[in-house]
Amino acid sequence: MNNQRDWWKKAVVYQVYPKSFQDSNGDGIGDLNGITQKLAYIKSLGADVVWLNPIYQSPHVDNGYDIADYYQIDADLGSMADFDRLLTTAHQLGLKLILDLVVNHTSDQHRWFQEAKSSRDNPYHDYYIWQDAVSGQVPNNWGSSFGGSTWEYVPAVDQYYLHLFAKEQPDLNWRNPQVRQAVYDIMRFWLDKGIDGFRMDVINLISKVAGFPDGPIIQNKQYGDYYVGTANGPHVHEYLQEMNEQVLSHYSVMTVGETPHTGVQDAVPYVDARRHELDMVFHFDHMHLDYGKYGKFSTNRFKLTDLKRVLSEWQTTIAEHQGWNSLYWSNHDQARAVSRFGNDSVYRVASAKMLGTLLHMLQGTPYIYEGEEIGMTNVNYRDIQSYDDIETQDVFKRLTQIENLPVQKVMEMIHCKSRDNARTPMQWNRSTNAGFSIKQPWLKVNPNYTVVNVATAQADPQSIWYYYQRLIKLRHQYDIVTTGTYQLLDPDNPLVFAYTRTTATQQLLVVCSFATHISDWAIPVSLQSKKWQPLIDNYPIVADNETANLTLQPYEAKVFLRAL
Repeated sequence: MNNQRDWWKKAVVYQVYPKSFQDSNGDGIGDLNGITQKLAYIKSLGADVVWLNPIYQSPHVDNGYDIADYYQIDADLGSMADFDRLLTTAHQLGLKLILDLVVNHTSDQHRWFQEAKSSRDNPYHDYYIWQDAVSGQVPNNWGSSFGGSTWEYVPAVDQYYLHLFAKEQPDLNWRNPQVRQAVYDIMRFWLDKGIDGFRMDVINLISKVAGFPDGPIIQNKQYGDYYVGTANGPHVHEYLQEMNEQVLSHYSVMTVGETPHTGVQDAVPYVDARRHELDMVFHFDHMHLDYGKYGKFSTNRFKLTDLKRVLSEWQTTIAEHQGWNSLYWSNHDQARAVSRFGNDSVYRVASAKMLGTLLHMLQGTPYIYEGEEIGMTNVNYRDIQSYDDIETQDVFKRLTQIENLPVQKVMEMIHCKSRDNARTPMQWNRSTNAGFSIKQPWLKVNPNYTVVNVATAQADPQSIWYYYQRLIKLRHQYDIVTTGTYQLLDPDNPLVFAYTRTTATQQLLVVCSFATHISDWAIPVSLQSKKWQPLIDNYPIVADNETANLTLQPYEAKVFLRAL
């Protein structure tokens, strides 16, 4: 491992959703100065990298993922001087900082699009993807992620433009080399400021299939699935290699690409170090395990055997191809980890610790989403008006008005899967608005903030917060967590996720229970040994002379180390 270029392999990333982290000026919206105030907190946890969701000028149709100016800080979040101060403070603390790169699409308020829609002859018209009507209809059957067709008609040019997301988020035309060079200029601007890398939003969708073929109708939706003509398209690797050659290779930075609809074999070309594209990708295979009839919005529970199969496949396949994994349970687009994969009622603390253990002992770079380290849970707003997310609002409308599902049933689905579960303000203490702001926040605070908050966690030596701190220290201390070969154990066990990590001189044994009751787990004969030393446990370690079986408490996680 080249430590200078591959520093991110030993790193732990802490994700900050700026609007919801800390409000410094009392307007109810989190901001850059609030983040700066809390950098010491992130450092004390042990994280190495801070990832910020978009901070650029935006109309906020999709909470900042509709960018109107890539060179300006959004006024709600602060100024460029505020950003410079944040970056300087982070580096002084020994923290690296990465930004979101959102270049599959822009806002329709971006200067490029304002020019593009004015005339077919405008030089910026070809910055976006336009199609003529087909037999008087939209060019194909694709449905937007946020409802309706992916095509929007503009009378001034008598054409439709493509938007995979909201109609206010037109897709860029990456076939145009001027577009690519404009993106590379944006990247250089921020890299030259000193940032340490990018998380690239839906980067695998930037190359569309020629002809825009119709997509299949799935998940009871009205429109066709656009992924057939957008995910991992014909020129995506060519574009990323060009990006790496012209920009990324000139800086010691980390990159992680968000790649929906990408299986492990599809992911290999992105992360194979010999191809010089991306350092790692965010996949969604484990996020899809609890999908149901209506896709993401479901009350289904995942099966542990499926989770083991998916995570193990990514561990082994990526390692075989000299790639690197990203490790995450939740982010700004997903439900809270302890609510989705753990038990947020009776065993919130134990299951949160267990999930952290399972993830942080895998090979890859772990991502901690703000509040995960204190076990923040899904929020259960009683009415749809309390939700801000464009996706949630669209799903509620579609399922109640078109599918005619009962409102209560739809609200249960939303409680399980709304993106706003992750976007409720960070819970710092028991004071009004959870210490996030002196004003009513832009999104209501989760009512359980009086119990689940940073101050309470830091006052309890047995809290999730201190347990995460210990996990991070172990990753930094033991090279085996970075370099060890992964091997799944007992794949068909429906209650226990166990695996080993092995080097030439050491071996880790990780055993995680997903059971709500005490259970026994039989150690494989090949691993039975008195040489195992306990490394970490989310319950008090009890001396046990048994060499063939482990007794596991509900949601217990045990990690052992031995020399070989």
